[in-house]
Amino acid sequence: MTPRKLKVGLIGTGFMGRAHVLGYAAAARTFETAAALELDCVADLTADAAAAAARAFGIPRSTGNWRSLVEDPEIAIVDVTAPTGLHRDMVLEAIAAGKHVYCEKPLAPTAAEALEMAEAAKRAGVTTQVGFNYLANPILRVARGMIAAGDLGEIYSYRGIHAEDYMADSAGPITFRHDPVGGGALGDIGSHALATAEFLLGPVAAVMGDCRTVISERPGADGFPQQVEVDDVSRAFLRFESGVTGGIEANWCATGRTMQHDFEVYGSKGALVFSQERLNELHHFTVDAPTGRRGFRKIEAGPDHPPYGRFCVAPGHQLGFNDLKAIEIAGFAAALAGEVPEPFGFRSGHRIQRLVELIQDSASLGQWVEV
Repeated sequence: MTPRKLKVGLIGTGFMGRAHVLGYAAAARTFETAAALELDCVADLTADAAAAAARAFGIPRSTGNWRSLVEDPEIAIVDVTAPTGLHRDMVLEAIAAGKHVYCEKPLAPTAAEALEMAEAAKRAGVTTQVGFNYLANPILRVARGMIAAGDLGEIYSYRGIHAEDYMADSAGPITFRHDPVGGGALGDIGSHALATAEFLLGPVAAVMGDCRTVISERPGADGFPQQVEVDDVSRAFLRFESGVTGGIEANWCATGRTMQHDFEVYGSKGALVFSQERLNELHHFTVDAPTGRRGFRKIEAGPDHPPYGRFCVAPGHQLGFNDLKAIEIAGFAAALAGEVPEPFGFRSGHRIQRLVELIQDSASLGQWVEV
């Protein structure tokens, strides 16, 4: 069957915009779905910037006005990779124009806005996707399957962390990520840690948070010191609906860390350990190993872990960050074709933002808060 072509309009050409471009290119050549997603137009702050990105990315059309992209009848899908504070208006206008929407995380600066976007999408009957591409890693699905199958026995505890050092320099300037509404390490990267925790162990029922600002001043746009009002390091205890307890940390001042998105799961029969710094490996400990030979055994990603085999027929040759984005895009394409439910739609994006805010509320109150 010939795939149904759906033209995509991309808003934003920064780090994540480029990742999306590469993801679409790889997904089109790696997966077979009934919906073929084709990048057709790109929008940026100015017409010149958009035109330059279009040339670099090989996209046919460009515009300096994102609204013209949204209103374009040729565009079926609007892909938003702009800063978080711009998501609501772009997404709501896209939904009003009848477009399907793919939006990077966080979905919105606030849970209220995220809910508004999710409800608008539901009313309009459009398909949505939020960019939590770490969840697309085949090895995480292996971990979830092992937990669900009882390979670890009764789960005793969970630990998750997302730590990077892109805000570790106190001389680094204020950015959109420091916006008091929706900014901070918890929302920016802690959202990934929360999404992974629920992906593996199911819904969180209650949280106890601690949010800290470690660099209180940074250079503002005018070069003068400006107060920082958001968290640099946040931690939260979690109680899952299953009764399991654990915790997560978000830290963008983790000197020396460029990508630590890790988790540890401990149970009565064994344990699992994963690090995004070695994203093709899952380490499994089992108490059944003979005395003197116990230790964590490496499970190496390979063709036995779909869809790894679509990228490479040899085990151990490894997937990368942009491959995860391609897998995520393929899942969105399958949802658009009606082959699967939304893998991680706006409802899911709203839930993560709600958890972020509940942790912030808990930190302010100094007590547990139920979800």
